Amino acid sequence: MTARPVSLTGIKPTGTPHLGNLFGAILPAIRLTERYRGIYFIADYHSLTTERDGAALRHSVHEVAATWMAMGLDHENHVFFRQSDVPEVCELSWVLSCFTSMGLLTRAHAYKDAVANGKDPNHGLFAYPVLMAADILLYDSEVVPVGKDQKQHVEMCREIAQRVNHHYGEGTLVLPEPLIDENVATIPGLDGRKMSKSYDNAIEIFTAPKPLRKRFMKIVTGSETMEEPKDPANCRIFDLYKLVATAAEVADLAGCYRAGNFGYGEAKQRLFEAYERFIAPRREVYDDLMANPAKIEAALERGAATARATARRTMERLRERCGLGSGG
Repeated sequence: MTARPVSLTGIKPTGTPHLGNLFGAILPAIRLTERYRGIYFIADYHSLTTERDGAALRHSVHEVAATWMAMGLDHENHVFFRQSDVPEVCELSWVLSCFTSMGLLTRAHAYKDAVANGKDPNHGLFAYPVLMAADILLYDSEVVPVGKDQKQHVEMCREIAQRVNHHYGEGTLVLPEPLIDENVATIPGLDGRKMSKSYDNAIEIFTAPKPLRKRFMKIVTGSETMEEPKDPANCRIFDLYKLVATAAEVADLAGCYRAGNFGYGEAKQRLFEAYERFIAPRREVYDDLMANPAKIEAALERGAATARATARRTMERLRERCGLGSGG
């Protein structure tokens, strides 16, 4: 039986996950386990470029871990761990740094954006692509799911790995390929822009029912009167509804829009009910995990043990070829 290829997904813990994260990243990444052997890690080292509150970072790691576990990530049969529990990634990052040109790093989107916005980037942000490359290469990852705007990360990783392989031989590091899902949608926020915490237009995944309904009722709509027909293809309520309702329910709502005498308030109520039906059982799992962080830690520690075994093999191969250590 042919082994399935390895896919790697990094998850940056940047606060409480919202619907944009859920439908734009989490669920598509979990579905990949049907075709790939999945490696999923929570990138807490990467968060240090901006996060200075240790307690907040640990809490965010737990929120992210609990979210992925509650949404169905099979952490028993796939690898799920915290980045900082595998220190080999820092050793590999240093080796890769010695093969990475300054010119390559200055072309990175995050660094260029920071400079363009008048910020003073720290070395962590500048060297971010090197640590990201180490995340990918440490586990012999074959594919890396990314959005179109993140393809550069994989391209830079490949360029660095090729330089290493040029010096130490093909196969020293596995060259990954980007996996871009053209079908992943951009999730609209309350105001129609891309859902983002920075825009204050997000809906958190596990919001309790009462405040959840209030958030849905704040979705900005068109100016049509209740009597006028409405276009379901041009409505953010309908866009969200399609993600959680049945095909029959979607067809019925589309018919109501086109027929007229149907208000946006009723559409928002249907959206709330469909989403609550979808999320309620998962919210129970999430709440239980957050109330029992030992369960989260046990899952992450188990995943880290598996990840470290792979990481050590990669570093043994690389150290021997680089001439690091005794070589015995």
